[in-house]
Amino acid sequence: MGRVIAAGVALGLCAVLLGAPPASADSGSLRLQVSIDQRPIEDATIPIDPANQIELQVVATNPGTAPVKVRSVRLSGVALALTFFAYDTTAPFEVPARGSVSRTFVLDLADLSGQATGLLPSSVELLDAGRATLGEVTTVADVRGSFWSVYGVFGLAMLVLTILAWVSALLALARHRLAPNRWRRGLRFLPAGFGTGLVAVISLSVLRLVPPEPAIEIPVVLGAAAIAFLLGYLTPHPAPPAVAGSDATVQLPVPSTQEFTR
Repeated sequence: MGRVIAAGVALGLCAVLLGAPPASADSGSLRLQVSIDQRPIEDATIPIDPANQIELQVVATNPGTAPVKVRSVRLSGVALALTFFAYDTTAPFEVPARGSVSRTFVLDLADLSGQATGLLPSSVELLDAGRATLGEVTTVADVRGSFWSVYGVFGLAMLVLTILAWVSALLALARHRLAPNRWRRGLRFLPAGFGTGLVAVISLSVLRLVPPEPAIEIPVVLGAAAIAFLLGYLTPHPAPPAVAGSDATVQLPVPSTQEFTR
């Protein structure tokens, strides 16, 4: 059971540490200015209600000497290096050399309610025919989705695994079943620490307090893991098992009165 819990928590950890970081806002050959419902999104928090359509305005500027062909626009949201929603709209157009083009798209995000909720780092990208990014603007989306969305259920699953990890480690401590080696005792508590960090990051996001950006999520997860490892490392040495018969008194046979009379 403990191995299953550790494996589940490790999957969440790998998403944080091994996932590719988001591209910077100035990646690609085009410079973008993006607005949602006439509100600029760069370095801002944009509320998105899945019950309503949104109007996405994109102004693409080509500083190069050759025209750039755009095939589609993508709106996506990422948390813990996992993409929880992505909407692509095919709308081919060409941005002339040293020129600008403005386009407006109306997006129906009704399915977003079942995919995410809370604050999520998001981006708007222009893609070419090979799905390569021509330009990108990053933002934070305040998604007014359902708690039972994919993102919400993912956080709930991590919470259950984390509770089980702590219960398993603490029961082993109470029953004196931890390893005699301090490092192994610390490693026993490590999955619970990782899970605690992941749950904290997701909870802050769902409660709309802090978005799960790499600059925040990685220190939180690693810090919680380090604290849990230290707690396990400092746990008392388990008591050695009692040797059977070590406290038993030796009973000598008592001679009967008949033996004395003889």
